[in-house]
Amino acid sequence: MTTGLTLGALRACPPSERMRLLDQLRDEHRALQALGLALDLTRGKPAAEQLDISDAMDGLLQEGSNSVDGIDARNYGTLEGLVEARELGARLLDVDASDVIAWNNASLTLMYYLLHFAHHLGINGRPPWQSVCGDDAVKFLCPVPGYDRHFTLTEALGIEMINVPLLDDGPDMDRIESLVRDDSLIKGIWNVPKHSNPTGVTYSDAVVDRLAALPRMAGEGFLVLMDNAYGVHDLHFPGPRLKSPLAAARQVGTQDQMALFASTSKITYAGSGVSFFAAGAHLRKAMLKGLSVLAVGPDKVNQLRHARFLEGRIEEQMRAQAALMRPKFELVEQRLAKGLAGLAEWNTPTGGYFVSVNLAPGTATRCVELAREAGVALTPAGAAFPYGSDPEDRHIRLAPSFATLDDLGEAMDAFVLCARLATLESIDKKAARS
Repeated sequence: MTTGLTLGALRACPPSERMRLLDQLRDEHRALQALGLALDLTRGKPAAEQLDISDAMDGLLQEGSNSVDGIDARNYGTLEGLVEARELGARLLDVDASDVIAWNNASLTLMYYLLHFAHHLGINGRPPWQSVCGDDAVKFLCPVPGYDRHFTLTEALGIEMINVPLLDDGPDMDRIESLVRDDSLIKGIWNVPKHSNPTGVTYSDAVVDRLAALPRMAGEGFLVLMDNAYGVHDLHFPGPRLKSPLAAARQVGTQDQMALFASTSKITYAGSGVSFFAAGAHLRKAMLKGLSVLAVGPDKVNQLRHARFLEGRIEEQMRAQAALMRPKFELVEQRLAKGLAGLAEWNTPTGGYFVSVNLAPGTATRCVELAREAGVALTPAGAAFPYGSDPEDRHIRLAPSFATLDDLGEAMDAFVLCARLATLESIDKKAARS
């Protein structure tokens, strides 16, 4: 199919020309299937070369296992984490070290704990959400497209999810404020405020301020969750700046309803990082109370080696990561521009791990199916929406980080072909019905 054709031009094609184009694309797809590809663009995993950047971290405890305040990292205790680990978390989250709890590998675990505590046990001196809401479902606001694991976690707790649009400067705050004013069953909102997963949006100062003020107009126990997973993951330096959500919350007195999360999982080793939670004093105390039931203390040995490795060199580390990531994002941009200009829309990320693609409505599921037949695994269509359901069936999240450049090039060529074929099939079906 000739590049540069727009959706409008394809819809206006004479039936004979449309059939010629369809036959051509189907022939190309069959040829692709014959290659026996086995490529994967499903998850935002660091490549081995990115993990290698942190190999110097191993062995750092030969310098001694005591923290700066004399705590032996090998022993029990210190529930809030080592002071130098909390200082590392403070730099990642733009807060004071006193605001931070440093924990084990996965920040997602901390998110689950917080929601579980709020939903079933109650926090901040407030009753559990489930008792306040009675037989009605607790609800959560989910900017979309968004992070599928947030949605999986929320669904597992039996919390109903409500889609709200994610705009170019953050979530649609007019819509959000209207919803929380009208429905006290809404108890929180998810956010990935910098280089958001998957659209790459960084929230504006105005949006951060409005989110910080949201608990004042919402029902009892409302929480703003800020998963700043990509807070230092810029592709170019300096990257976009995010206003400190906790500082904004303190200005309006909602610091105990603002919960911040981060981790080193895509900074050092994805499978053995350090996670962080930050909030006002009362919410932080409630979190520690809950964690004290689950553990005597976190993995302080890992905290100590991370703190020593990253001390004074976070930007150096992330520049090394970006040098490996940039060529992959540039390749994705080139292939999309060459093959799907006029047929799809996509973001050009300034950081993070994903490229967000919107195809013609009603074609994403078919595109993923065609790609699978050709040996290319894509994230399921609709994965970036609660319950895995994209109302328009048009969004696909691409994750270019793990593949080699050669494999990524092959995968992107296959993706473009499948997107074009799915688009033309959809146009042909609609024309046949009219």
